Amino acid sequence: MQHLSDAEFEEAVGDALDSIPEELARAMDNVVVLVEQEPPPEEPDLLGVYDGTPLTERDSWWEAGALPDRITIFQGPLERMCTTPQELRDEIAVTVVHEVAHHFGIDDAHLHELGWG
Repeated sequence: MQHLSDAEFEEAVGDALDSIPEELARAMDNVVVLVEQEPPPEEPDLLGVYDGTPLTERDSWWEAGALPDRITIFQGPLERMCTTPQELRDEIAVTVVHEVAHHFGIDDAHLHELGWG
Protein backbone atom coordinates (compact mmCIF):
# COMPACT_ATOMS: atom_id res chain seq x y z
CA MET A 1 0.00 0.00 0.00
CA GLN A 2 1.27 3.47 -0.91
CA HIS A 3 0.04 6.62 0.81
CA LEU A 4 0.20 10.28 -0.24
CA SER A 5 -0.93 13.24 1.81
CA ASP A 6 -4.24 14.71 0.69
CA ALA A 7 -2.38 17.64 -0.90
CA GLU A 8 0.05 15.33 -2.73
CA PHE A 9 -2.83 13.19 -3.99
CA GLU A 10 -4.73 16.24 -5.25
CA GLU A 11 -1.54 17.46 -6.91
CA ALA A 12 -1.18 14.09 -8.68
CA VAL A 13 -4.78 14.41 -9.93
CA GLY A 14 -3.97 17.93 -11.14
CA ASP A 15 -0.84 16.64 -12.89
CA ALA A 16 -2.96 13.99 -14.62
CA LEU A 17 -5.40 16.65 -15.80
CA ASP A 18 -2.50 18.80 -17.00
CA SER A 19 -1.27 15.86 -19.10
CA ILE A 20 -4.45 15.84 -21.17
CA PRO A 21 -3.74 17.33 -24.63
CA GLU A 22 -4.61 21.01 -24.73
CA GLU A 23 -7.25 20.65 -27.46
CA LEU A 24 -9.12 18.05 -25.38
CA ALA A 25 -8.76 20.05 -22.18
CA ARG A 26 -10.28 23.07 -23.93
CA ALA A 27 -13.17 20.90 -25.13
CA MET A 28 -14.07 19.79 -21.61
CA ASP A 29 -17.25 21.62 -20.73
CA ASN A 30 -19.02 22.18 -17.42
CA VAL A 31 -17.18 19.45 -15.50
CA VAL A 32 -15.57 19.47 -12.07
CA VAL A 33 -12.99 16.99 -10.79
CA LEU A 34 -13.17 16.03 -7.11
CA VAL A 35 -11.17 13.79 -4.79
CA GLU A 36 -12.92 11.77 -2.10
CA GLN A 37 -11.34 9.38 0.38
CA GLU A 38 -13.61 6.39 -0.25
CA PRO A 39 -16.19 5.24 -2.79
CA PRO A 40 -19.70 4.20 -1.82
CA PRO A 41 -19.73 1.14 0.50
CA GLU A 42 -21.39 -1.02 -2.16
CA GLU A 43 -18.41 -0.45 -4.51
CA PRO A 44 -15.33 -0.47 -2.23
CA ASP A 45 -12.84 -1.00 -5.09
CA LEU A 46 -14.14 1.80 -7.33
CA LEU A 47 -11.24 4.02 -8.37
CA GLY A 48 -13.18 6.81 -10.02
CA VAL A 49 -16.59 7.66 -11.39
CA TYR A 50 -18.04 10.03 -13.96
CA ASP A 51 -21.48 11.41 -13.17
CA GLY A 52 -23.02 13.58 -15.84
CA THR A 53 -24.10 13.91 -19.43
CA PRO A 54 -21.33 13.07 -21.91
CA LEU A 55 -20.59 15.72 -24.51
CA THR A 56 -21.80 13.35 -27.23
CA GLU A 57 -25.28 13.26 -25.64
CA ARG A 58 -25.74 16.96 -25.04
CA ASP A 59 -27.88 19.19 -27.18
CA SER A 60 -29.20 22.73 -26.95
CA TRP A 61 -31.66 21.92 -24.13
CA TRP A 62 -28.89 20.64 -21.89
CA GLU A 63 -26.91 23.81 -21.33
CA ALA A 64 -29.56 26.03 -19.79
CA GLY A 65 -28.86 25.93 -16.06
CA ALA A 66 -27.24 22.49 -16.05
CA LEU A 67 -25.18 21.59 -13.02
CA PRO A 68 -21.59 20.61 -13.76
CA ASP A 69 -20.73 17.02 -14.52
CA ARG A 70 -18.63 15.44 -11.79
CA ILE A 71 -15.56 13.26 -12.00
CA THR A 72 -14.69 11.81 -8.61
CA ILE A 73 -11.36 10.10 -7.94
CA PHE A 74 -11.25 7.85 -4.86
CA GLN A 75 -8.00 8.05 -2.93
CA GLY A 76 -8.34 5.02 -0.65
CA PRO A 77 -8.73 2.25 -3.26
CA LEU A 78 -5.97 3.73 -5.42
CA GLU A 79 -3.56 3.84 -2.49
CA ARG A 80 -4.43 0.30 -1.40
CA MET A 81 -3.72 -1.16 -4.84
CA CYS A 82 -0.32 0.50 -5.35
CA THR A 83 3.03 -0.31 -3.76
CA THR A 84 5.24 2.58 -4.92
CA PRO A 85 4.72 6.33 -5.30
CA GLN A 86 5.28 6.11 -9.06
CA GLU A 87 2.81 3.25 -9.44
CA LEU A 88 0.24 5.32 -7.53
CA ARG A 89 0.82 8.41 -9.66
CA ASP A 90 0.56 6.29 -12.83
CA GLU A 91 -2.68 4.70 -11.64
CA ILE A 92 -4.11 8.11 -10.72
CA ALA A 93 -3.30 9.30 -14.25
CA VAL A 94 -4.97 6.25 -15.83
CA THR A 95 -8.06 6.73 -13.65
CA VAL A 96 -8.34 10.43 -14.46
CA VAL A 97 -7.97 9.80 -18.21
CA HIS A 98 -10.54 6.98 -17.98
CA GLU A 99 -13.13 9.23 -16.32
CA VAL A 100 -12.40 12.19 -18.63
CA ALA A 101 -12.95 9.84 -21.56
CA HIS A 102 -16.45 9.14 -20.22
CA HIS A 103 -17.07 12.91 -20.31
CA PHE A 104 -16.28 12.70 -24.05
CA GLY A 105 -18.71 9.79 -24.49
CA ILE A 106 -16.21 6.92 -24.65
CA ASP A 107 -17.62 3.82 -22.95
CA ASP A 108 -15.78 1.20 -20.87
CA ALA A 109 -15.62 -1.34 -23.69
CA HIS A 110 -13.88 1.10 -26.02
CA LEU A 111 -11.56 2.26 -23.23
CA HIS A 112 -10.50 -1.35 -22.64
CA GLU A 113 -9.81 -1.72 -26.37
CA LEU A 114 -7.62 1.38 -26.20
CA GLY A 115 -5.73 0.10 -23.14
CA TRP A 116 -7.28 2.57 -20.68
CA GLY A 117 -9.68 0.12 -19.05
